[in-house]
Amino acid sequence: MPFGTQVLEKDTGRGVCFRLWAPDCPQVGLCIPEGEADGEQVLAMDPQGDGWFELTVPYAAAGTRYRFEINRQENAKAGKAKGNTNGKIRVPDPASRFNPDDVHGASEVIDPAAFAWQDGAWRGRPWEEAVIYELHVGTFSPEGTFNGVMQRLDYLVELGITAIELMPVADFPGARNWGYDGVLPYAPDSRYGRPDDLKALVQAAHTRGLMVLLDVVYNHFGPEGNYLHLYASPFFTERHHTPWGAAINFDGRGSREVREFFIHNALYWLHEYHLDGLRLDAVHAILDNSSPHFLVELADRVRAGIDPGRHAHLILENDANQARYLGNPQLGRYAAQWNDDIHHTLHVLATDEKDGYYVDYAADPVRQLARCLAEGFAYQGELSTYRDAPRGEPSAHLPPRAFISFLQCHDQVGNRAFGERITQIGGAPAIRAAAAIYLLAPDIPMLFMGEEFAAPSPFLFFCDFGDELREAVTQGRRREFARFTRFAQPETQASIPDPNAIETFHRSKLDWNCIQNEPHADWLDYYRTLLELRKEFIVPRLAGMNAYSGRFHVFGADCLRVDWRLGDGSALRLLSNFSNQVIRTVVPAGTTIFASTGEAAAGMLGPCDVVWTLHVPSPVHAPARTTPGHV
Repeated sequence: MPFGTQVLEKDTGRGVCFRLWAPDCPQVGLCIPEGEADGEQVLAMDPQGDGWFELTVPYAAAGTRYRFEINRQENAKAGKAKGNTNGKIRVPDPASRFNPDDVHGASEVIDPAAFAWQDGAWRGRPWEEAVIYELHVGTFSPEGTFNGVMQRLDYLVELGITAIELMPVADFPGARNWGYDGVLPYAPDSRYGRPDDLKALVQAAHTRGLMVLLDVVYNHFGPEGNYLHLYASPFFTERHHTPWGAAINFDGRGSREVREFFIHNALYWLHEYHLDGLRLDAVHAILDNSSPHFLVELADRVRAGIDPGRHAHLILENDANQARYLGNPQLGRYAAQWNDDIHHTLHVLATDEKDGYYVDYAADPVRQLARCLAEGFAYQGELSTYRDAPRGEPSAHLPPRAFISFLQCHDQVGNRAFGERITQIGGAPAIRAAAAIYLLAPDIPMLFMGEEFAAPSPFLFFCDFGDELREAVTQGRRREFARFTRFAQPETQASIPDPNAIETFHRSKLDWNCIQNEPHADWLDYYRTLLELRKEFIVPRLAGMNAYSGRFHVFGADCLRVDWRLGDGSALRLLSNFSNQVIRTVVPAGTTIFASTGEAAAGMLGPCDVVWTLHVPSPVHAPARTTPGHV
C-alpha cells in the first residue's frame, strides 16, 4: 500500500516506513515518542518528488504512536487547526490504520500481518445466494462494538441471512455517528474496537458461512477532523460541487494520487480484512469527467487484484439509476445496486405517503412495482417530477441479481424526522405483503436491522460533533423538515430529536428483549418462514438467469402478475392484489410455494394477498406449501 505505514519484514531490516503525500508543503516532519519521555521528537521526512515524503525509523514498531507536522504557514486556516505549534500543524495520518484517541489524535502503527487468520478455506459465496442484513455497529447490540455484533451471528444464520452489511466504520469525530462523516477511511473507529476486533468479527462470520460487506464513502469527507485541505489541496476541486461542498478531485490536477488513495482503500478492506465486498455510498456524487470514470477504474483494479477463485462483490448506491455500471462482475462491472425505486413503490403502497420523492410513485405505484420486479428500475429515462429531469437508463437487459430490493434501510428510516420504522406508519397486511414480495423475488433482498421482528425502537439521525458544528447540525436538521406542512411551526421543528444528544443515540439501539413478546415474535417467525422458502425454492434456481428474464402485467384494480424464467428453466410467478377489492383470477400452473390465505391460493385474491407459484419442467415437483400471511 503506497499510503500510510509499512512495518518492515525482518529480512529487509526492522522498523517502520512512514509515507505521506503533502504536495502543498515544502517540508514535513514525523512526530513520534522520544524514548521513555512523554514528549515527541520531530524527524525531518525525506522528499521523494511529486509531493511525496518518506522516512524509515528503525526503532519504530507496531503500537508506535505518530503524527505528521505540516509546515504551511501561509495557510490562513492553519491557526485554527488543533495541534498548531508556531504555525506548524500536527495531524494524523490520512491513511491511518487506527486512531485510538479519535480523529484529532495520533495514529498508531498497525502490523497488518499480526492477526492469525484461520479462514484460508473461505472463498466467499456466489452473489445469487446473498440475503443481506444491514446493520449499524453502534446500535445493533447493547455493547455497540464489533464483538457485540459477533455475539448475534448465530441468530442471523438462523434467520436466513447470508451476508451482513456494516454501515461505515471509518473513523469519525466523536463518540457516535452513522459513519458517513468519516475522515480516516482506513481506520476502524475505536469506539467499535481495535482492528483485530473487526478481523475477528469477519473470521467468525466466515466460520458460519456469512459474508461480510462494508459500506464505504468515496464521495466526500466529514466536516470535522479532515486536515487534507491544509497540505494536500488537490484532494478537492471547485470545478464540481456536491451536497457536502467542494467535490473530491477525481479528474483534475493531482487526481492520480487521489484516485489511488481510494482504490487502495478498497483493496485494503478486501485484502487486510478479508471482507467479501463493498457497498459504495452515493456514487452519483462522485463527479468525474475523465475516462475511464473512477468507478470503472476502481472495479477493474479490484477484479485484477483479487484471486479469481474468490468471490468479492462490489455494489452501488446510485440515485441516477445508471445501468451502465452494472452487469457481469467478471468484466469489471458492479454486482448490484440498491434499488430505491422498489423501496419507494413498496413504501407508498404500505403507507400511502406521497410527499417528497414519493411524489414520483404516487400516481401508479403498482405498475411501477411490477416494472421494478420484472425489469429492475421503475425510472429508465422517464421524467422525474421530484427532480424535474429525466432519470435512469434502460435496465431490462440486466439479470435480477443486479438489483438489491429492500423495504427499509438506514436512509429511509433514519432520514425521517422521528426515525419511525415502517411498522409504525403502515398497515400490517400491506407490510406483510411487501415483505413476501421482496424476500421471494429473484432480486437480492436486504433487511435493515430489527425489521424482521418489527423493532419498536426508532433509528434516528445521530452524531457527536464539536462545539463549532454541534448547533449548526442541530438547526440544519430541523430546517430540512421546515418545508413539510407538519413541521411548518418552529415549536414543531423543536420537537425533532437533537442529533447530538446522547439520548438520540440510545433511543436508536435495538431492544432485543422484545422478540419474546407479541407481535414481535410473530413477525420474526414470518420473516424466518419467508427466508426458509427463499433458500429452499428460489436460490437454487437463480444462477444462470439471463437478460429480459421477467415480464409483468397489471390487471383489475391494482393487481399485478410478474413471471420470471429462472436459471434452470423453471417458471416463477407472482400474483398480488393491492386494491381494496376481492379479485378473482387464475393461479398459474405449478406448485404454490406461498399464499397469504387459502382463498388466495384458490384464485380469490383479497386486499394485500400474495401468491407465489413455481413450475419446474421436470417430473419431480416440490411438495405443495401454503403459508398463512396474516398477523
